[in-house]
Amino acid sequence: MTPKCSFERRSYPPGQSGRETQFRRGRASDYLLQLREKQKARRIYGVLERQFSRYFSKASQKSGLTGTNLLVMLESRLDNVIYRLGIADSRAQARQLVNHGHIMLNSRKTDIASAMVSAGDVISIRPESSRRTYFKERRQSLDERRVPRWLSLNPNEMSATVLQLPTREDIDVSLNEQLIVEYYSR
Repeated sequence: MTPKCSFERRSYPPGQSGRETQFRRGRASDYLLQLREKQKARRIYGVLERQFSRYFSKASQKSGLTGTNLLVMLESRLDNVIYRLGIADSRAQARQLVNHGHIMLNSRKTDIASAMVSAGDVISIRPESSRRTYFKERRQSLDERRVPRWLSLNPNEMSATVLQLPTREDIDVSLNEQLIVEYYSR
């Protein structure tokens, strides 16, 4: 009995030259690998192309490794810090919390998700927002939450302090930043 699934019957593309093209696909080009790594970084952090290239140009002007500088800049965005603290389940949700004005940075209401935090900054929930059900429920779940070592969380007050900027060892995102640097230096 012949298999019902067409792919099991013929595992090669349709057409006259289908069998021949089956084995022609070689390894991915260097450009493809670099592009995929850049796109992966953009999707992880939720950044558009123009903003990402602006981050790269700023990172290349700083002293040190460009790829590490880029990841540190992406990691120190306010929406990412909210995600790292566990106040939000995803970076998109953290971005929404910031955009809706629930977050205060250094005792000032901030609605810019791409705001850069620096060492010594204090991040908190607005007093009006902390009375909402979402933040009341979050307060209980923050007690057992582990935060990165470059952040300090006070779950009772729903506030956090940036102790220092993250280093490459603190960033647990599986990215090869060297491929991103190679992509932009073509």
